[in-house]
Amino acid sequence: MKVCGFSFIRNAVLYDYPIREAIASVLPLCDHFVIAVGASDDNTLDMIQSIESTKIQIIKTEWDDSLRVGGEVLAAETNKAFQAIQGDYDWCIYIQGDEVIHEKYHDIIREAMSGYASRKDIDGFLFNYLHFYGSYDYIAVASNWYRHEIRIIRNNKKIFSYRDAQGFRKEDNQKLNVVHIPAYIYHYGWVKPPSSMQAKQKTFQKLWHDDQWVTRNVADSDTFDYSEIDVLDRFTESHPEVMKQRIAQQNWHFDRDLSLNRTTFKDRLKNMLNRYLGLDFSYRNYTVKERMKS
Repeated sequence: MKVCGFSFIRNAVLYDYPIREAIASVLPLCDHFVIAVGASDDNTLDMIQSIESTKIQIIKTEWDDSLRVGGEVLAAETNKAFQAIQGDYDWCIYIQGDEVIHEKYHDIIREAMSGYASRKDIDGFLFNYLHFYGSYDYIAVASNWYRHEIRIIRNNKKIFSYRDAQGFRKEDNQKLNVVHIPAYIYHYGWVKPPSSMQAKQKTFQKLWHDDQWVTRNVADSDTFDYSEIDVLDRFTESHPEVMKQRIAQQNWHFDRDLSLNRTTFKDRLKNMLNRYLGLDFSYRNYTVKERMKS
């Protein structure tokens, strides 16, 4: 069984993406890793080139900044990396520039890829998500944060990145058949210095909206206001080993009084139905065929 990782990135230094940590977190699972590095306004390319691994293949790309509807350019860049993977790999692990896989899940992931390698009816694997917010001590838990997504796909070039690169589809726009595995993606996209977070918002929203929308909806400020959040929980477990140095270097303060959580009736009802009846009302861009036990 051969495994290839893939990702895309641009302006990772400017907007403080943990892309080095993202790549490092999946390299032990991969025989090869392809990353599409877009032309940047900083030294992102130099940073990726400085990673000491013979597994990494860099392809240089130019983003089409005219693709400003629904984050379409992100899917286009994902597809460039995926299409560059050679045909002799069985599985492809996708990781975005602000996502990290904890090493404690590596054995589970290897077991899944090995156990389902011959199951051609399975297109990929579905992961659970932890969305960190404000600092590395808090996670966002309201229902509007996606709870699951596909991050391993079969090396089938009829599969493609869907919409804003959050998930995947296959030919004729079909949903992928997946196995839900007991492993988590740690999403750090909302943990940045407030100035970097605000700069990212001003630029990143332009991938979805026109300039007028951005002017109306993104605050004209030099720092991001992390207090505008509905429901958080404190995170008390361990972070991936590759994140330890970055976490130790955090240079801003964020603390949350959890009594300020504002849980809506809709969220309370959803949580109750999920807890007692197992009902999941989250958006599903996939078809769960099986669930792998831990």
